[in-house]
Amino acid sequence: MVLDLLLIALAITLDPLPVMAFVLVVASTGGARKGLVFLLSWLACLVLVIALVLVLTGGQPPPPRSPPSAAALGVKLAVGVALVVYGEQRRRRLAAVRARGGTAPEPGAQPVPGAPSPGTSDVGAAVGADDGASSARLTSEMDRTTNWAAAGLAVLLQPWGLVAAGATTVVEADTSHLATWFALFVFCVLATASLLAVELYVVFSPTAAKVRLLALRAWMERHSEQAVVALCLLLGFWLAGKSIYQLTG
Repeated sequence: MVLDLLLIALAITLDPLPVMAFVLVVASTGGARKGLVFLLSWLACLVLVIALVLVLTGGQPPPPRSPPSAAALGVKLAVGVALVVYGEQRRRRLAAVRARGGTAPEPGAQPVPGAPSPGTSDVGAAVGADDGASSARLTSEMDRTTNWAAAGLAVLLQPWGLVAAGATTVVEADTSHLATWFALFVFCVLATASLLAVELYVVFSPTAAKVRLLALRAWMERHSEQAVVALCLLLGFWLAGKSIYQLTG
């Protein structure tokens, strides 16, 4: 259970899409305060999911090869397969875009009004000036958001597919052991580590942080698609393979 939780938490914290949006939040007016609200809302989602699973299991893992155990493994397998399928679809889309020499718009709703799609991948000439103008415009729009909007954005940007994978792993948690509580604590901290690092940077060095974080966001926007594909495929294959092994072993 511990290794699975650590891998899932690592995938969550390395997901570039929430980090890109969070940079806009902390770079806006009152960004440190909005960032803190975002972080608390983000953590609340993780804690709530873990608490719900522990309430349903009573804090005890189901007996091996029992119907509840098989059902939990089946759900984990489904999540793993879904991540593989999603990652492969995005990989093919990225390959097609590269073949055309264009950009790949991300389908679906945009988390920040007027923002370019989180999945956009620039594969043409250098676009530094355009990235800077885009980040400035988006930051200006974020200036008008409230703390409640920042909290809601954290909920919307939560990578719920990865959180679902974590929930199916928490089913195996035995809360009678102190090590289990420590593993759950580390999961929450690690899953928030990248956002927490950004928030601390803004708190202790606000002037330099805004410039450097916006530059980092522009770089991440050009490479986010590759990162998402890699995370989905690697974690999906791991979860699916391990679930199949446990179901058939």
